[in-house]
Amino acid sequence: MHIHTKKMIAPIIIVFLILAYYIAFGVFFVKFAAPLILKLIGIIVPAALSAAFIWLLVQRIKEIKGGEEDDLGKY
Repeated sequence: MHIHTKKMIAPIIIVFLILAYYIAFGVFFVKFAAPLILKLIGIIVPAALSAAFIWLLVQRIKEIKGGEEDDLGKY
C-alpha cells in the first residue's frame, strides 16, 4: 500500500463515522420530532455539517497527496 494511501484511511474513516452519526441524528428528528421546525432543523443542521466535513476531507486528501504531512508546517 502506498504511503499516502495509509495516511488517507484515518480521515476517511472518521468522516464516515461522523456522517453515519449525523444521518442517524437526522432520521431520529424526522421520525420522532413533532413540530415541523424541529424536523427542518434536524435535517438542515446535520446536512450542513456533513457537507462541511466532506469538504474538509477533500481538502485534507489534497494536502496529503501534495506531500504536506502536517498543517502546522504552514506556521
